[in-house]
Amino acid sequence: MEYILEAKNFNTFYDRSHILFDISLNVKPGETVCLMGRNGAGKTTTLRSIMGLTPPKSGELLLKGKNCTGFQPYKMARLGLGFVPEDRRILGPFTIKENLELGKVPGRKGQWNIDTVLDIFPILKDMTNRLGGTLSGGEQQLLTIARALMGNPDVMVMDEPTEGLSPVIVADLKGLVLSLKKAETTILLSEQNLRFSLAVSDRVIVIDKGHSVYHGSIEEFKDEKEIHKTYLAV
Repeated sequence: MEYILEAKNFNTFYDRSHILFDISLNVKPGETVCLMGRNGAGKTTTLRSIMGLTPPKSGELLLKGKNCTGFQPYKMARLGLGFVPEDRRILGPFTIKENLELGKVPGRKGQWNIDTVLDIFPILKDMTNRLGGTLSGGEQQLLTIARALMGNPDVMVMDEPTEGLSPVIVADLKGLVLSLKKAETTILLSEQNLRFSLAVSDRVIVIDKGHSVYHGSIEEFKDEKEIHKTYLAV
């Protein structure tokens, strides 16, 4: 299996507004692929289309070679997609431990459980009884990623994980993503932070106005200064 995840020619609409135009991407097992672009470029819509939250009007989705086109989000989760949404969706009245338990996906088994997840999130390990609504933005972001891992996903899909976070938390998050990469976790993320993306990604896809305008390895992308200037907020 060359690709664990493939999206082919997605065309996605919000009501009558055409948002994605023939967007295609693929991710190899153990690879980190980053979608980059300015606000409103279509990054979040691409991830939502893959998760089944905003299904494309046309196109094809394959996960581990299985055609998942049109599947609802809960089915995508059961098949192995873990989602870290941009707005985090932490349940405020529930404790950290309860939020993590809710991340379990029926039928999914693997290395991640409450103990192994907390081992790589030491900041959460010391306050499992705190309510989600009392956490800082950075702590909530870490909890959102930890909750997604509880589902033992084959692919982690992260939407703007560094948005609104302090430089210290972004540095911690970079270390976390690199540790997940070392554990051969497959990751697809959208991100605007150029420095963060360069540090964690293997390949980059740049989206602008719903179109894919660049695709290359991270080494190639580092030298594409004109792409950075034209399509990214740098």
